Amino acid sequence: MSTEIKRVAVIGAGVIGASWTALFLAKGLDVVVTDVAADGETRLQAFLDGVWPALEAAGLSAGASRDRVIFTADLAEAIAGCDLVQENGPERLEFKRELYAKLDSLLPAGVIIASSSSGLTMSAIQTACARHPERCLIAHPFNPPHLIPLVELVGGAKTAETTVARAEAFYRALGKKTIRLHKEVPGHVANRLQAALFREIVHLIAEDVVSVADADTAVTWGPGLRWGVMGPSLLYHLGGGQGGIEHFFEQFSGPMSAWWAVLGDPSLTPDIKAKIIKGVGQEAEGRSIDQLAAYRDHILSGLLALRAEER
Repeated sequence: MSTEIKRVAVIGAGVIGASWTALFLAKGLDVVVTDVAADGETRLQAFLDGVWPALEAAGLSAGASRDRVIFTADLAEAIAGCDLVQENGPERLEFKRELYAKLDSLLPAGVIIASSSSGLTMSAIQTACARHPERCLIAHPFNPPHLIPLVELVGGAKTAETTVARAEAFYRALGKKTIRLHKEVPGHVANRLQAALFREIVHLIAEDVVSVADADTAVTWGPGLRWGVMGPSLLYHLGGGQGGIEHFFEQFSGPMSAWWAVLGDPSLTPDIKAKIIKGVGQEAEGRSIDQLAAYRDHILSGLLALRAEER
């Protein structure tokens, strides 16, 4: 673990904030969580009840304990003495700007403010920071952060390079796989990749090419299995045989470009939404959100354990 950051303040105890909290606790950090919801602490403890056994099975760091979490509804109390703030507020720019103005006025200059925002840019958020905008960055995780290693790091126009480097060292010490964006784009990288795939899925469903369930099957039992091992570019390198990616381009540049030309550009009309909602309901087969999440996390834990053996 990094010795620089020992106490983390988590703002927002929703799905992402609670999952971050579980990870930080499992890594032996002190965590203070704040949320304005009346049942925020109850929901947080229920979440920890559900995920802690899996974290124990995966192996806790020295000093890891659920007793090292404190919950408070008071923002100033939550961030007092912290070394890093992990912000998980609503995806509304004005909300975040108001929040960051408060954080900037209250926190010492050396405290990193990291946003879990999935699409907003830090350049837009940090303009509200009159004192130290240089210590703010996006540190976007993938759900659930206590299991999925990816964290996307991207600074804003006023973010210092040292801030990004410190944050990268911190998240890597937690066992995260970080990527650094060289410029800001809405949605960052991984969500844009997901959105591109889902756009084509929506198109194929809307055109009655495939059902919702079969579209999911096509991903999870086809390329999705390979993507859990290697990225598309490296997989296409394998697809080129002994000639590698060069041979792949020679053979498939034409066909792939032709597919690109006819990819769909659907609109999420009420009818299409209803069609997908109905299909998802059928695919879920009566399983609750909690049951589906537990199934997802069980499979993810097994995959991560297997990947850890191959390091």
